[in-house]
Amino acid sequence: MAPLLLIALTLAAAPPEAADEDRIVVTGHAWAPFISPMGEPFRAHSPTDNTLAKWFRQSDRNHDGVVTLDEMKADADRFFALLDSSGDGSIDPDELNHYEWEVAPDIQLGSRTRRPPGAVRPPAEITAKREKRNRDDGLVEPVQGAGRYALLDMPQPVAAADANFDRSITAAEFRNAATYRFQLLDGTRSGRLTLPALEQQLAEAQVKARKRKLRKGETDVRIGNPL
Repeated sequence: MAPLLLIALTLAAAPPEAADEDRIVVTGHAWAPFISPMGEPFRAHSPTDNTLAKWFRQSDRNHDGVVTLDEMKADADRFFALLDSSGDGSIDPDELNHYEWEVAPDIQLGSRTRRPPGAVRPPAEITAKREKRNRDDGLVEPVQGAGRYALLDMPQPVAAADANFDRSITAAEFRNAATYRFQLLDGTRSGRLTLPALEQQLAEAQVKARKRKLRKGETDVRIGNPL
């Protein structure tokens, strides 16, 4: 029997269940989420939903209008427990894949950038002109991955917590990452994050991302590890 015919017969005889097990299903979402500093997506269910405020209110455990370092670390611990589905105290590669494909598929580098709730898609000719102008001006590609929807330019914020690059993120590494990211957000070193200040930071980060330009010979360095 010819080898190709044998392969075809083998595939035809395989049970449907086997094919389903190997199939990768990615869940899409209509609107851009807000990706928290630790990588958790917060999704809008109506055009008026404030997804940044959702994360802030969740992190502000005593509801005093500010998020402290302890509160941010506590929120990081909560999200870590969700990602650590095996309960072994670390986020392994399989759990990281689950995060990238099912929890926050929006962060994948090949995914299209989604618009905020209520935003209107610009006409195709305007988009084409804008892309050409960016190329002519030497502008780099806008921020990638989760950075498109976040306060911090981190393409993969969960993987970026892997401090020793052993492809496993421990609870301690995740908590240390929360401390570092809190310090990045706390520009005034007050030890307190407020919602108005974070909203301003998010707006400024989005504007800066669209205007980023590399100097001659400069390397495009992003915070965090790529996917």
